[in-house]
Amino acid sequence: MNADKVLDAKGLACPMPIVRTKKAIEELQTGQILEVQSTDKGSINDLTGWANSTGHQLLENREENGIYTFWIKKK
Repeated sequence: MNADKVLDAKGLACPMPIVRTKKAIEELQTGQILEVQSTDKGSINDLTGWANSTGHQLLENREENGIYTFWIKKK
């Protein structure tokens, strides 16, 4: 999936992936896609819940070799 911006949040523990995601998505225009990469297993629930509560659309998430990748479309 093509992203307009990639956020490397690998190695960061909760709540930093969410904090960095919030800041990064503020820099995007409506409809643009942010790719977030994290190694924090808790980010699965955290980013899913955050996207739902803010109205942004979680397009896809996957885990590969301990790296969780999320694609979030800005509302």
